[in-house]
Amino acid sequence: MNRLLKKLEKIGRDPKVTAKAVGLRYVSDSKPGYNRKKSGKGWSYYDAEGTLVKDKELIKRFAALVIPPAYTNVWISPHENGHLQFTGIDAAGRKQYRYHPHWNKIRNQTKYHRLQSFAAHLPAIRQQVEKDLARRKLDHEKVVALVIRLMELTSIRVGNESYKKLYGSFGLTTLMDRHVKIDGSELKFQFKGKKGVMHKVSLQSKKLARMVKQCRDIPGKELFQFYNEEGHHCTIGSGDINTYLKNITGEDFTAKDFRTWAGSVSALYAFKEAGEFNSMNECRKKIVSVLDEVALNLGNTRTVCKKYYVHPTVLKSYEQGSIFKYITHLDGDKDIKAAELNIAEKALLDILENEKLAEAS
Repeated sequence: MNRLLKKLEKIGRDPKVTAKAVGLRYVSDSKPGYNRKKSGKGWSYYDAEGTLVKDKELIKRFAALVIPPAYTNVWISPHENGHLQFTGIDAAGRKQYRYHPHWNKIRNQTKYHRLQSFAAHLPAIRQQVEKDLARRKLDHEKVVALVIRLMELTSIRVGNESYKKLYGSFGLTTLMDRHVKIDGSELKFQFKGKKGVMHKVSLQSKKLARMVKQCRDIPGKELFQFYNEEGHHCTIGSGDINTYLKNITGEDFTAKDFRTWAGSVSALYAFKEAGEFNSMNECRKKIVSVLDEVALNLGNTRTVCKKYYVHPTVLKSYEQGSIFKYITHLDGDKDIKAAELNIAEKALLDILENEKLAEAS
Protein backbone atom coordinates (compact mmCIF):
# COMPACT_ATOMS: atom_id res chain seq x y z
CA MET A 1 0.00 0.00 0.00
CA ASN A 2 1.57 3.34 -1.05
CA ARG A 3 1.87 6.30 1.32
CA LEU A 4 -1.04 8.24 -0.22
CA LEU A 5 -3.37 5.26 0.14
CA LYS A 6 -2.36 4.82 3.79
CA LYS A 7 -3.16 8.48 4.43
CA LEU A 8 -6.57 8.20 2.79
CA GLU A 9 -7.42 5.04 4.76
CA LYS A 10 -6.52 6.88 7.97
CA ILE A 11 -8.56 9.98 7.21
CA GLY A 12 -11.99 8.41 6.87
CA ARG A 13 -14.84 10.91 6.91
CA ASP A 14 -13.84 13.11 9.87
CA PRO A 15 -13.14 16.65 8.54
CA LYS A 16 -10.96 17.50 11.56
CA VAL A 17 -8.81 14.43 10.93
CA THR A 18 -8.72 15.28 7.23
CA ALA A 19 -7.46 18.80 7.95
CA LYS A 20 -4.81 17.55 10.37
CA ALA A 21 -3.59 14.95 7.87
CA VAL A 22 -2.52 17.72 5.46
CA GLY A 23 -1.12 20.07 8.10
CA LEU A 24 -4.21 22.25 8.44
CA ARG A 25 -6.45 23.35 11.31
CA TYR A 26 -10.18 22.81 11.02
CA VAL A 27 -11.82 26.20 11.60
CA SER A 28 -15.31 27.69 11.44
CA ASP A 29 -16.46 31.19 10.55
CA SER A 30 -18.76 31.01 13.57
CA LYS A 31 -15.61 31.49 15.66
CA PRO A 32 -13.74 34.82 16.03
CA GLY A 33 -11.59 35.85 13.08
CA TYR A 34 -10.48 38.95 11.22
CA ASN A 35 -12.64 41.32 9.17
CA ARG A 36 -11.98 44.22 6.82
CA LYS A 37 -13.21 47.76 6.20
CA LYS A 38 -12.70 50.03 3.23
CA SER A 39 -9.82 52.47 3.74
CA GLY A 40 -9.14 54.89 0.88
CA LYS A 41 -8.34 52.80 -2.18
CA GLY A 42 -7.51 49.75 -0.09
CA TRP A 43 -8.56 47.91 3.05
CA SER A 44 -7.93 48.02 6.76
CA TYR A 45 -8.13 44.80 8.75
CA TYR A 46 -9.41 44.32 12.30
CA ASP A 47 -9.31 41.48 14.80
CA ALA A 48 -12.33 40.08 16.66
CA GLU A 49 -12.02 42.80 19.34
CA GLY A 50 -12.10 45.56 16.73
CA THR A 51 -8.41 46.39 17.02
CA LEU A 52 -6.70 47.62 13.85
CA VAL A 53 -4.19 45.09 12.51
CA LYS A 54 -0.74 46.66 12.07
CA ASP A 55 1.37 43.51 11.75
CA LYS A 56 2.90 43.61 8.24
CA GLU A 57 3.00 39.82 7.87
CA LEU A 58 -0.69 39.52 8.71
CA ILE A 59 -1.63 42.30 6.28
CA LYS A 60 0.49 40.62 3.61
CA ARG A 61 -1.36 37.30 4.23
CA PHE A 62 -4.77 38.96 3.99
CA ALA A 63 -3.84 40.76 0.76
CA ALA A 64 -2.54 37.50 -0.75
CA LEU A 65 -6.02 35.97 -0.35
CA VAL A 66 -7.25 38.38 -3.07
CA ILE A 67 -10.72 38.66 -1.56
CA PRO A 68 -13.07 40.17 -4.19
CA PRO A 69 -13.76 43.88 -3.45
CA ALA A 70 -17.53 43.35 -3.76
CA TYR A 71 -17.63 40.85 -0.87
CA THR A 72 -19.26 42.08 2.34
CA ASN A 73 -19.38 40.57 5.86
CA VAL A 74 -15.94 39.13 5.23
CA TRP A 75 -14.54 36.71 7.80
CA ILE A 76 -10.85 35.76 7.58
CA SER A 77 -9.35 32.75 9.34
CA PRO A 78 -7.26 33.62 12.41
CA HIS A 79 -4.88 30.83 11.37
CA GLU A 80 -2.72 30.86 8.25
CA ASN A 81 -3.18 27.09 7.98
CA GLY A 82 -6.95 27.16 8.53
CA HIS A 83 -8.75 24.74 6.21
CA LEU A 84 -11.25 27.57 5.55
CA GLN A 85 -9.39 30.74 4.56
CA PHE A 86 -12.24 33.24 4.32
CA THR A 87 -15.98 33.66 3.76
CA GLY A 88 -17.99 36.59 2.42
CA ILE A 89 -21.28 37.63 0.84
CA ASP A 90 -21.02 38.32 -2.90
CA ALA A 91 -22.88 40.98 -4.90
CA ALA A 92 -25.78 38.59 -5.51
CA GLY A 93 -26.23 37.99 -1.77
CA ARG A 94 -24.76 34.48 -1.81
CA LYS A 95 -22.35 33.28 0.84
CA GLN A 96 -19.01 32.26 -0.66
CA TYR A 97 -16.31 30.07 0.87
CA ARG A 98 -12.59 30.00 0.01
CA TYR A 99 -10.67 26.95 1.21
CA HIS A 100 -6.96 26.30 1.59
CA PRO A 101 -5.47 24.67 -1.58
CA HIS A 102 -4.31 21.68 0.49
CA TRP A 103 -7.88 21.16 1.72
CA ASN A 104 -9.32 21.25 -1.79
CA LYS A 105 -6.75 18.75 -2.97
CA ILE A 106 -7.21 16.20 -0.18
CA ARG A 107 -11.02 16.42 -0.35
CA ASN A 108 -10.85 15.76 -4.06
CA GLN A 109 -8.49 12.85 -3.45
CA THR A 110 -10.71 11.27 -0.78
CA LYS A 111 -13.70 11.60 -3.14
CA TYR A 112 -11.82 9.58 -5.74
CA HIS A 113 -10.67 7.08 -3.11
CA ARG A 114 -14.27 6.29 -2.13
CA LEU A 115 -15.04 5.19 -5.70
CA GLN A 116 -13.92 1.66 -4.82
CA SER A 117 -16.38 1.57 -1.94
CA PHE A 118 -19.05 3.03 -4.22
CA ALA A 119 -18.39 0.27 -6.78
CA ALA A 120 -18.80 -2.36 -4.07
CA HIS A 121 -22.25 -0.97 -3.19
CA LEU A 122 -23.39 -0.29 -6.75
CA PRO A 123 -24.93 -3.75 -7.38
CA ALA A 124 -27.05 -3.45 -4.21
CA ILE A 125 -28.16 0.06 -5.24
CA ARG A 126 -29.17 -1.17 -8.70
CA GLN A 127 -30.96 -4.18 -7.26
CA GLN A 128 -33.04 -1.98 -4.93
CA VAL A 129 -33.74 0.50 -7.73
CA GLU A 130 -35.04 -2.32 -9.95
CA LYS A 131 -37.20 -3.59 -7.10
CA ASP A 132 -38.68 -0.15 -6.44
CA LEU A 133 -39.31 0.50 -10.14
CA ALA A 134 -41.61 -2.53 -10.03
CA ARG A 135 -43.79 -1.02 -7.28
CA ARG A 136 -47.43 -0.75 -8.35
CA LYS A 137 -48.08 2.75 -7.01
CA LEU A 138 -46.29 5.89 -8.15
CA ASP A 139 -45.05 6.51 -4.63
CA HIS A 140 -41.93 8.17 -3.21
CA GLU A 141 -39.65 5.14 -3.51
CA LYS A 142 -40.65 4.45 -7.11
CA VAL A 143 -40.05 8.02 -8.29
CA VAL A 144 -36.72 8.33 -6.46
CA ALA A 145 -35.66 5.00 -8.01
CA LEU A 146 -36.72 6.32 -11.42
CA VAL A 147 -34.58 9.44 -11.02
CA ILE A 148 -31.57 7.35 -9.96
CA ARG A 149 -31.96 5.04 -12.95
CA LEU A 150 -32.18 8.05 -15.29
CA MET A 151 -29.18 9.60 -13.55
CA GLU A 152 -27.15 6.45 -14.23
CA LEU A 153 -28.17 6.22 -17.86
CA THR A 154 -27.88 9.91 -18.78
CA SER A 155 -25.35 11.37 -16.28
CA ILE A 156 -27.63 14.39 -15.86
CA ARG A 157 -26.93 16.30 -12.64
CA VAL A 158 -29.34 15.75 -9.79
CA GLY A 159 -30.17 19.48 -9.46
CA ASN A 160 -31.29 21.50 -6.43
CA GLU A 161 -33.87 24.16 -5.63
CA SER A 162 -31.35 26.90 -4.82
CA TYR A 163 -29.75 26.73 -8.29
CA LYS A 164 -33.19 26.70 -9.85
CA LYS A 165 -34.24 29.85 -7.96
CA LEU A 166 -30.94 31.74 -8.19
CA TYR A 167 -29.87 30.93 -11.74
CA GLY A 168 -32.87 29.35 -13.46
CA SER A 169 -30.80 26.20 -14.02
CA PHE A 170 -32.14 22.68 -13.69
CA GLY A 171 -31.18 19.10 -12.88
CA LEU A 172 -33.17 15.87 -12.75
CA THR A 173 -35.03 16.54 -9.49
CA THR A 174 -35.97 20.08 -10.52
CA LEU A 175 -36.99 19.45 -14.14
CA MET A 176 -40.37 20.76 -15.24
CA ASP A 177 -42.92 19.02 -17.47
CA ARG A 178 -41.86 21.24 -20.37
CA HIS A 179 -38.30 19.89 -20.25
CA VAL A 180 -39.18 16.43 -21.59
CA LYS A 181 -40.72 15.15 -24.80
CA ILE A 182 -41.89 11.55 -25.04
CA ASP A 183 -42.20 9.86 -28.40
CA GLY A 184 -43.09 6.21 -27.93
CA SER A 185 -40.09 4.64 -26.21
CA GLU A 186 -37.86 7.71 -26.69
CA LEU A 187 -37.27 10.32 -24.01
CA LYS A 188 -35.86 13.70 -25.03
CA PHE A 189 -34.72 16.02 -22.25
CA GLN A 190 -33.91 19.63 -23.08
CA PHE A 191 -33.12 22.19 -20.36
CA LYS A 192 -30.68 24.81 -19.10
CA GLY A 193 -28.21 23.28 -16.68
CA LYS A 194 -25.48 24.59 -14.38
CA LYS A 195 -23.66 27.71 -15.63
CA GLY A 196 -26.28 28.24 -18.30
CA VAL A 197 -25.22 25.26 -20.44
CA MET A 198 -28.06 23.94 -22.61
CA HIS A 199 -28.51 20.17 -22.40
CA LYS A 200 -30.15 17.91 -24.97
CA VAL A 201 -30.22 14.29 -23.83
CA SER A 202 -32.05 11.39 -25.50
CA LEU A 203 -32.76 7.92 -24.13
CA GLN A 204 -34.51 4.87 -25.57
CA SER A 205 -36.50 2.84 -23.04
CA LYS A 206 -40.14 1.85 -23.30
CA LYS A 207 -40.31 1.07 -19.59
CA LEU A 208 -38.75 4.34 -18.40
CA ALA A 209 -40.66 6.42 -20.96
CA ARG A 210 -43.92 5.01 -19.58
CA MET A 211 -42.94 5.90 -16.00
CA VAL A 212 -41.78 9.41 -16.89
CA LYS A 213 -45.10 9.96 -18.68
CA GLN A 214 -46.95 8.85 -15.54
CA CYS A 215 -44.98 11.44 -13.56
CA ARG A 216 -45.66 14.14 -16.14
CA ASP A 217 -49.38 13.38 -16.01
CA ILE A 218 -49.50 14.29 -12.31
CA PRO A 219 -51.00 17.81 -11.85
CA GLY A 220 -48.42 20.56 -11.42
CA LYS A 221 -45.49 21.92 -13.40
CA GLU A 222 -42.76 19.81 -11.75
CA LEU A 223 -41.87 16.66 -13.68
CA PHE A 224 -40.86 14.20 -10.96
CA GLN A 225 -43.67 14.03 -8.42
CA PHE A 226 -45.24 11.20 -6.45
CA TYR A 227 -48.46 10.50 -4.59
CA ASN A 228 -48.20 10.22 -0.80
CA GLU A 229 -50.38 7.99 1.38
CA GLU A 230 -53.08 10.67 1.54
CA GLY A 231 -53.19 10.85 -2.25
CA HIS A 232 -51.55 14.28 -2.45
CA HIS A 233 -48.91 14.90 -5.09
CA CYS A 234 -45.47 15.90 -3.78
CA THR A 235 -42.13 16.83 -5.33
CA ILE A 236 -38.75 15.25 -4.64
CA GLY A 237 -35.34 16.86 -4.13
CA SER A 238 -31.65 15.99 -4.08
CA GLY A 239 -31.94 15.19 -0.37
CA ASP A 240 -34.38 12.38 -1.20
CA ILE A 241 -31.78 10.84 -3.52
CA ASN A 242 -29.04 10.97 -0.87
CA THR A 243 -31.33 9.54 1.83
CA TYR A 244 -32.37 6.69 -0.48
CA LEU A 245 -28.70 5.83 -1.14
CA LYS A 246 -27.90 6.05 2.58
CA ASN A 247 -30.72 3.64 3.45
CA ILE A 248 -29.35 1.06 1.01
CA THR A 249 -25.63 1.37 1.66
CA GLY A 250 -25.25 2.86 5.12
CA GLU A 251 -22.76 5.27 3.51
CA ASP A 252 -22.95 8.95 2.58
CA PHE A 253 -22.91 8.49 -1.19
CA THR A 254 -24.43 11.23 -3.33
CA ALA A 255 -25.48 11.81 -6.92
CA LYS A 256 -21.99 13.20 -7.57
CA ASP A 257 -20.49 9.75 -6.95
CA PHE A 258 -22.55 8.46 -9.89
CA ARG A 259 -21.14 11.20 -12.13
CA THR A 260 -17.56 10.53 -11.03
CA TRP A 261 -18.05 6.82 -11.66
CA ALA A 262 -19.67 7.49 -15.04
CA GLY A 263 -16.91 9.93 -16.02
CA SER A 264 -14.15 7.46 -15.21
CA VAL A 265 -15.91 4.59 -17.03
CA SER A 266 -16.52 6.84 -20.03
CA ALA A 267 -12.80 7.64 -20.10
CA LEU A 268 -11.94 3.94 -20.45
CA TYR A 269 -14.00 3.62 -23.63
CA ALA A 270 -12.44 6.83 -24.97
CA PHE A 271 -8.90 5.65 -24.18
CA LYS A 272 -9.52 2.38 -26.00
CA GLU A 273 -10.69 4.35 -29.02
CA ALA A 274 -7.68 6.68 -28.75
CA GLY A 275 -5.25 3.76 -28.74
CA GLU A 276 -1.54 3.79 -27.94
CA PHE A 277 0.88 6.69 -28.46
CA ASN A 278 4.45 7.03 -29.75
CA SER A 279 5.54 10.13 -27.82
CA MET A 280 4.59 12.05 -24.70
CA ASN A 281 3.37 14.89 -26.90
CA GLU A 282 0.98 12.49 -28.64
CA CYS A 283 0.01 11.09 -25.24
CA ARG A 284 -0.96 14.54 -23.96
CA LYS A 285 -2.98 15.26 -27.09
CA LYS A 286 -4.88 11.99 -26.75
CA ILE A 287 -5.60 12.66 -23.08
CA VAL A 288 -7.04 16.06 -24.06
CA SER A 289 -9.19 14.31 -26.68
CA VAL A 290 -10.43 11.78 -24.12
CA LEU A 291 -11.26 14.50 -21.59
CA ASP A 292 -13.19 16.35 -24.29
CA GLU A 293 -15.19 13.18 -24.97
CA VAL A 294 -16.00 12.75 -21.27
CA ALA A 295 -16.90 16.44 -21.00
CA LEU A 296 -19.35 16.02 -23.86
CA ASN A 297 -20.98 13.06 -22.10
CA LEU A 298 -21.26 14.85 -18.74
CA GLY A 299 -22.02 18.35 -19.98
CA ASN A 300 -18.89 19.78 -18.36
CA THR A 301 -15.67 21.44 -19.45
CA ARG A 302 -12.44 19.51 -20.03
CA THR A 303 -10.83 21.16 -16.98
CA VAL A 304 -13.72 20.26 -14.66
CA CYS A 305 -13.74 16.66 -15.90
CA LYS A 306 -10.02 16.25 -15.28
CA LYS A 307 -10.27 17.73 -11.80
CA TYR A 308 -13.47 16.11 -10.57
CA TYR A 309 -14.82 13.35 -12.81
CA VAL A 310 -12.00 11.23 -14.23
CA HIS A 311 -10.00 9.30 -11.65
CA PRO A 312 -6.33 10.45 -11.76
CA THR A 313 -5.20 6.81 -11.64
CA VAL A 314 -6.98 6.20 -14.96
CA LEU A 315 -5.06 9.08 -16.56
CA LYS A 316 -1.78 7.94 -15.01
CA SER A 317 -2.27 4.35 -16.19
CA TYR A 318 -2.70 5.63 -19.75
CA GLU A 319 0.48 7.70 -19.51
CA GLN A 320 2.34 4.62 -18.27
CA GLY A 321 0.76 2.34 -20.87
CA SER A 322 -0.57 -0.09 -18.26
CA ILE A 323 -4.22 0.73 -19.02
CA PHE A 324 -4.38 -1.42 -22.15
CA LYS A 325 -4.24 -4.75 -20.31
CA TYR A 326 -7.51 -3.74 -18.64
CA ILE A 327 -9.43 -2.30 -21.62
CA THR A 328 -8.51 -4.43 -24.66
CA HIS A 329 -11.64 -6.57 -24.19
CA LEU A 330 -14.07 -3.64 -23.99
CA ASP A 331 -16.74 -3.58 -26.69
CA GLY A 332 -19.22 -0.94 -27.77
CA ASP A 333 -21.96 -2.15 -25.42
CA LYS A 334 -22.15 0.43 -22.62
CA ASP A 335 -25.59 -0.53 -21.36
CA ILE A 336 -26.36 -1.30 -17.75
CA LYS A 337 -28.55 -4.37 -18.13
CA ALA A 338 -28.22 -5.91 -14.69
CA ALA A 339 -27.34 -5.10 -11.10
CA GLU A 340 -23.80 -6.42 -11.53
CA LEU A 341 -20.98 -4.24 -12.82
CA ASN A 342 -20.58 -4.34 -16.60
CA ILE A 343 -17.29 -5.11 -18.40
CA ALA A 344 -16.02 -1.52 -18.38
CA GLU A 345 -16.96 -1.00 -14.73
CA LYS A 346 -15.10 -4.16 -13.74
CA ALA A 347 -12.11 -2.91 -15.72
CA LEU A 348 -12.19 0.40 -13.84
CA LEU A 349 -12.35 -1.41 -10.51
CA ASP A 350 -9.39 -3.60 -11.55
CA ILE A 351 -7.36 -0.48 -12.36
CA LEU A 352 -8.17 1.13 -9.02
CA GLU A 353 -7.33 -2.05 -7.12
CA ASN A 354 -4.11 -2.94 -8.94
CA GLU A 355 -2.50 0.30 -10.13
CA LYS A 356 -0.63 2.67 -7.83
CA LEU A 357 -2.99 5.39 -6.64
CA ALA A 358 -2.27 8.68 -8.43
CA GLU A 359 -2.67 12.07 -6.79
CA ALA A 360 -5.52 14.34 -7.81
CA SER A 361 -4.56 17.61 -9.47
